[in-house]
Amino acid sequence: MRTDAAKPGRLRRFLDSDIGWSFRRTPAAWISALVLVLLVATAFLAPLIAPQNPYDLSQIFIDKAEIPPIWSADGEWPFLLGTDPQGRDVLSAILYGTRISLIIGFASVVVSMTIGVTIGLVAGFHGGRIDNLLMRLGDTVLSIPTLLMAILVSAIFRELLPPALREPFAALVLVLSISLTNWVQYARTVRASTMVERRKEYVLAARIIKVAPSRIMRRHILPNTLTPVMVAATLNLGLAILSEATLSFLGVGMPITQPSLGTLIRIGNQYLFSGSWWLVVFPSLQLGLIVLSVNLLGDWLRDALNPKLR
Repeated sequence: MRTDAAKPGRLRRFLDSDIGWSFRRTPAAWISALVLVLLVATAFLAPLIAPQNPYDLSQIFIDKAEIPPIWSADGEWPFLLGTDPQGRDVLSAILYGTRISLIIGFASVVVSMTIGVTIGLVAGFHGGRIDNLLMRLGDTVLSIPTLLMAILVSAIFRELLPPALREPFAALVLVLSISLTNWVQYARTVRASTMVERRKEYVLAARIIKVAPSRIMRRHILPNTLTPVMVAATLNLGLAILSEATLSFLGVGMPITQPSLGTLIRIGNQYLFSGSWWLVVFPSLQLGLIVLSVNLLGDWLRDALNPKLR
């Protein structure tokens, strides 16, 4: 007799777990999760639901420039949130820009987490001079303001690239710029956990039977350090998205041909006092809503995984 059918599904098991119970009992968590899912879905479904492709010049008409939102007297369908000075639909630009901001933010977190976790494992496991060298490197990175460091790294990578490749590789440069300034937190978190785990019996037993250090770190210590890393990654996702928006707003991020939310805010800011308020207000609201949703989820996850608060 098969018993697989009687087993609850993954969603059911999650909802019945301690974290699932906390999620259901925390309105801020599930509301922010719903909002974030909606924003992510609309961003990645933009080619299907957006009235216009803002990257396709054949769909942009200059005679439709600076049309106000649809509820205004001069509004026109299908430009629900109006158009910019190039005749680009603001809603379409926001949806496509949100997708770029989310991809860059998520990729930055993954790269910085990979760098930080690797350095933290090596430093915490080996200790001694290796630990001192890697941690002093982290202190050096932290001594430079994050935004200044990101601008410096971005400028260096842009100078190394030929002019023809700067726009196509703008997103990759942004990911590297943000990642190389945000890995220290992961490294310190994993290092502290590794220094505790390396003294436990299962690690000592693995060393006695001559298990390779890389295998001990990867198969035994790493799984026991992932909980604080995932909390830090969730909280840093909002910071990474804000960092990308800041760099794009300052003109060292995504180009105008591939606008992210930060680029749209920078463009709209130039026309704010001319009466085209919608060019900066709506992208700013979208950015704020994404960061707020991510931060609320991160705060809930941190509390839910803290055994002292259960």
